[in-house]
Amino acid sequence: MRMNNIYISGTGLWIPPYGITNDELMESYNAYVKKFNADNSEQIASGTTKELSPSSSEFVEKASGIKHRYVIEKDHALDPNYMKPLIPARDINELSLLAEIGVKAGKDAMKNAGVTADDIDAVIVSTANLQRAYPAVAIEIQNELGIEGYGYDMMVACSSTTFGISNAMADITAGKAETILVINPEITTAHNNMKSRESHFIFGDVCTASVVQLNSSSKNKFKILDTKLKTVFSNNIRNEFGFINHIENKTYQEDELLFKQNGRSVFKEVCPMVVQLIEEQLNTLNLSTDDISQYWMHQANINLNKWILNKLLDGDVDEKRAPNVLDEFGNTGSAGSLIAFHKFNHLEKGQKGLICSFGGGYSICSIIIEKE
Repeated sequence: MRMNNIYISGTGLWIPPYGITNDELMESYNAYVKKFNADNSEQIASGTTKELSPSSSEFVEKASGIKHRYVIEKDHALDPNYMKPLIPARDINELSLLAEIGVKAGKDAMKNAGVTADDIDAVIVSTANLQRAYPAVAIEIQNELGIEGYGYDMMVACSSTTFGISNAMADITAGKAETILVINPEITTAHNNMKSRESHFIFGDVCTASVVQLNSSSKNKFKILDTKLKTVFSNNIRNEFGFINHIENKTYQEDELLFKQNGRSVFKEVCPMVVQLIEEQLNTLNLSTDDISQYWMHQANINLNKWILNKLLDGDVDEKRAPNVLDEFGNTGSAGSLIAFHKFNHLEKGQKGLICSFGGGYSICSIIIEKE
């Protein structure tokens, strides 16, 4: 069957030119807090406005494991009077931001896979946030790279990257294509509320890409043995921004249309589902956790990953077996597990690994691969 000969034959990574440390972020956030409390002192005293609390690098690192993140724009993101990135608007005839970074990551993946635009039959852009409804960013990238065939966009929140790879595998299995470029442009700082103590430190920007291919001739290829997907509806991770806002009989405050989560509920509800899904997948393949040499997990929060891996493996796991990029990149939406795979893949021939993402939706996807 076709599905027994489908590979990840190359991956790519684009990193923004700017980085923000926790200390830089705290200096900015605490200056904003001080200014907000001073500007609203009378309302705070009367009880009509809640006083904001400062934060610290120590709190952020303990709560999340994040020490640093890359961003598309730094100066305005750290300006206490602005508190979000600022980028120039582009004319519709210019390459869009997501397409631009998608092309860069895509070219990197194509180079690593040893393929050219002539080899690719389709482009899938799979991301937590798209910058427009249509035309599809995938088709814009397809045009820019000179790829024939088809392209489409898809969104499954934090699981978009792995769902995109799974969709590529399904398209190849169905005979629609033989080689598919999957691109994951994640400008997550654009949906982040940097005025919120609970979320201002979480996100970073990046773009990843992968080439999914039938009968790959790549020197560094990984056979996809199985993908397993699960979704369960929840409002505990939500981004309300959309075109329907325009016609609703409500005037939204800016923070109402940005990322929100109930972190405690997410931890309590998602982690056991991830463990169950992986255990079921391994059982179906007659594998055990000992058969998996490396785990490239979703990079949202170090404490979530520790809990999941401790449950799966009955104890602490060293970083070589379960690489962590959260400290450097922050939460990059759906891209984190592929960043970990791209940067810290140490499989030898015949060894198996597991790429897993989970988050908003809820959504979970686990991909088991084998080095050939």
